[in-house]
Amino acid sequence: MLLRNRAPAALLTLVLTALSVTATACSDDSTGGSDASPEEALATAKQHLDDTSGVHLTLATDDLPDGVTGVEAAEGVGTHAPAFDGSITVVLSGQAFEVPVVAVGGSVYVQLPLTTGWQDIDPADYGAPDPAMLMSADRGFSSLLPATTDLEEGDSVRGGKDNSEVLTEYTGSVGDDVVKNVIPTASGDFDATYTIADDGELRSARLTGVFYEGTDSMTYTVTFEDYGTEQDITAP
Repeated sequence: MLLRNRAPAALLTLVLTALSVTATACSDDSTGGSDASPEEALATAKQHLDDTSGVHLTLATDDLPDGVTGVEAAEGVGTHAPAFDGSITVVLSGQAFEVPVVAVGGSVYVQLPLTTGWQDIDPADYGAPDPAMLMSADRGFSSLLPATTDLEEGDSVRGGKDNSEVLTEYTGSVGDDVVKNVIPTASGDFDATYTIADDGELRSARLTGVFYEGTDSMTYTVTFEDYGTEQDITAP
């Protein structure tokens, strides 16, 4: 009964935090770097993400601290409608729950375990942005790119489908004043690693830092696939 009484509110907060969050690179033989500077490469990646109709997003972590009520995984489609349609997996009291989420038309709908149907909620009540805004140019994932400092370019490697792409890693640091745009519970500076394809598209973003108050640093990886996705997302 304790879980029944407390789970919906706790899960709701985690749903919104997960959707606010807001990347893994493949490797093979080195192929050399790009002629563009790191700043130019990230600016191009931002433009691609801002211009696309939609992408498929995934979020994952392998090091959620023991005993933490937190987000283990998430996946879905984000569009510039703006809208989001997907689900997340949260861990509460050591048990994982998958929670469907739809955000469209300024409304956010969640379908929580131990409840029936969909609930229309206001994310501001939980200190989180509308998850449909994850694709926003100034409040979404792409806002991290121009705010990243101390940029360094890493090796370029073969990867992607059939190793047909050249992927380049860029590392830097992002302050929580910007990370909070997509991760409201962020605290302190975050180490960022971006993987950008030779066509200029952002393939992944890996953020390491403190996501949950009172816990050690951990890593979330976000991937961006299927640029140009068009999906008519409607309220449930």
